[in-house]
Amino acid sequence: MKKNIRILLAKPGLDGHLRGINVLAKALMDAGMEVVYLGVDLTPNEIGQAAVEEGVDIVGLSIHAGGAVTLLSKVKSALSKQGVDNIPILVGGIIPPKEEPILREMGVVGIFGPGSHLQSIIKCINETVHHAGL
Repeated sequence: MKKNIRILLAKPGLDGHLRGINVLAKALMDAGMEVVYLGVDLTPNEIGQAAVEEGVDIVGLSIHAGGAVTLLSKVKSALSKQGVDNIPILVGGIIPPKEEPILREMGVVGIFGPGSHLQSIIKCINETVHHAGL
């Protein structure tokens, strides 16, 4: 029996926009995933620690206030400090187009801006986790 995908959703930094991540959390649960939703105003270290403690398969970050490259770099560093370098990360929110290639080079498996279809996010998560054999 295949286990449910376990995803951590979080909003790093000082950004209180919640609508998108709330809608996404519900859609992922409806798709049969286990969602660990940490909420807002999180530090990269809090996200990295929670990802390891919760044993998630993938991390989803919602970033609306800019600084995606900086925040992602810090989250990846926090995960490395926890001894984990293989948890896939996807990013949603307002991501300037010039940051997208940098994020992909940093290993982000999916970038989803406003208007992204929930089914495409779910498909990305399923393919990433199952491709990784998690």
